[in-house]
Amino acid sequence: VSLQELMQSKFGANSTAITEFILLGLVETPGLQPVFFVVFLFAYLVTVGGNLSILAAILVEPKLHTPMYFFLGNLSVLDVGCITVTVPSMLARLLSHKRTVPYRACLTQLFFFHLLVGVDCFLLTAMAYDRFLAICRPLTYSTRMSQTVQRILVVVSWALAFTNALTHTVAIATLNFCGPNVINHFYCDLPQLFQLSCSSTQLNELLLFAVGFIMAGTPLALIITSYAHVAAAVLRIRSAEGRKKAFSTCGSHLTVVAIFYGSGIFNYMRLGTAKHSDKDKGVGVFNTVINPMLNPIIYSLRNLDVQGALWRVLRGRQSLA
Repeated sequence: VSLQELMQSKFGANSTAITEFILLGLVETPGLQPVFFVVFLFAYLVTVGGNLSILAAILVEPKLHTPMYFFLGNLSVLDVGCITVTVPSMLARLLSHKRTVPYRACLTQLFFFHLLVGVDCFLLTAMAYDRFLAICRPLTYSTRMSQTVQRILVVVSWALAFTNALTHTVAIATLNFCGPNVINHFYCDLPQLFQLSCSSTQLNELLLFAVGFIMAGTPLALIITSYAHVAAAVLRIRSAEGRKKAFSTCGSHLTVVAIFYGSGIFNYMRLGTAKHSDKDKGVGVFNTVINPMLNPIIYSLRNLDVQGALWRVLRGRQSLA
């Protein structure tokens, strides 16, 4: 059964009164809208360009044909997808001065946003597992993290994220929206839609907490466990140079994990608050724009192999190695 068919069955069953929502966007002052348009168009182009450059560097540089960079390449694709789900539609509304979004388009955006963020969450876990095997189990690393294992981890990540996104989308489609339809945000997401529902959202909020605990809490616990083992193994290395090298391979990943989970927890664990303020828009910008924009910078900042490959990509040369 397709997502559209599922939605249609829910829409028919509920006789939803509201056919569209009004997204207020990031700024309501007309004079500031052109400024925001230029800033976010630039951020979008930089993010897409940066992540596609990382992907190109991984593809052309033989040194980067390793499990860690295979996952990083997938992460770059997800970052492009995540910003594309939210920012272009926001830019189109700023350009046309039309702030309405159809009900189904709103739920479609919600589905794809949660799908991509979910895969992101599981891939960060796979990357932590990769670092654990590389540092703590180096002798069996090549067999435990074979190409087959890498592909299985990616496929399982997509399957779990799809289940999560579909669950939330179908659950929100069971709610009635018959009153206010103004969303004080620049994209459709669960907390804002819960606020507008005429029916009780208690079960939906419980579902978000329960599924969120399993889908985000379990990966976070696995990441912490992996890095606890990594830290113990690194501290046993006698040479300072060896310790520095081992920690440098994990530092960028830990930074991305901290930013990803920090902003996610702030966004979804405050559903009890009666009114959502403009802080939510700030967190939204962090989740959908700043996070994907920072990832290429974080991963290439202290990595000479990535920097070298990026330089060759930008100069239009492939590695001779």
